[in-house]
Amino acid sequence: MTTETARGGELGEALRGWRTRRRISQLELAARAGTTQRHVSFIESGRSTPGRTMVVRLAEAMNVPLRERNALLLAAGYAPAYRETGFADPHLGAVRKALERVMEAHHPYPAVIIDRGADLVTANGAFHALIDGVEASLLEAPVNVARVLLHPRGLAPRIENLDEWAWHVVDALRDEAARNPHRRTARLLTELEGLVPDRPRRVGPEHLGFAVPLRLRSRVGELRLLSTLTHFGTAVDVTLAELRLEAFLPLDEETADRLSALAPRARPGRSPRPDGPAAD
Repeated sequence: MTTETARGGELGEALRGWRTRRRISQLELAARAGTTQRHVSFIESGRSTPGRTMVVRLAEAMNVPLRERNALLLAAGYAPAYRETGFADPHLGAVRKALERVMEAHHPYPAVIIDRGADLVTANGAFHALIDGVEASLLEAPVNVARVLLHPRGLAPRIENLDEWAWHVVDALRDEAARNPHRRTARLLTELEGLVPDRPRRVGPEHLGFAVPLRLRSRVGELRLLSTLTHFGTAVDVTLAELRLEAFLPLDEETADRLSALAPRARPGRSPRPDGPAAD
């Protein structure tokens, strides 16, 4: 078997895997990428090696994450197209400043920046106030936000609706893992599923119909929070594309007042992992 044939087989298998995961046919993929079904079939079977541009077009047509697009290019024998910059790199200076402004604007509401494995990149002072009292070992870098929330030595004992809200977190992680498979996420899911209570058989009375609120005991009273996720939609850097801003917003005025009392002054955000994503 020649090197070119081996590369074609590896690329074809990877493309077929992504197409299956995205649940689209060869014909639909061909239409999206501006080619023919026959060409897609030949690429997937290893009978044809596409050019660099075609690899990128196929990946874009399936919304493959940038990191995996680089892997597809390598499998085809080409150099990666998307840069992966450490979060502390000067090239991301403008991005860091923008994120700092967003995090500061959220105060006194907790907000964090996480990577694709839910590891903490940085957090605002309100989040640090929220997790005050969590066991120190859970706050050693790399800090995993999902683990801090659901671990019995983390925030879990303080969550009034843990049985329902925990599965909201687990299911969101599972959906992300299905869209963008990742070894760390798979391991994290296995760990968390062993920590959380059994899945409730029916929706609880606190379900809002559109979201599951977090009901959290704190030293200033119960907090009722909604979480939101935001990401960069036009990123062409791997690190930036994988960042997520998760913000916890008050569901009522009482919670808004209690958050102000819990974190009266913003503390500087911190990055326990300043050099970029943790290794797989």
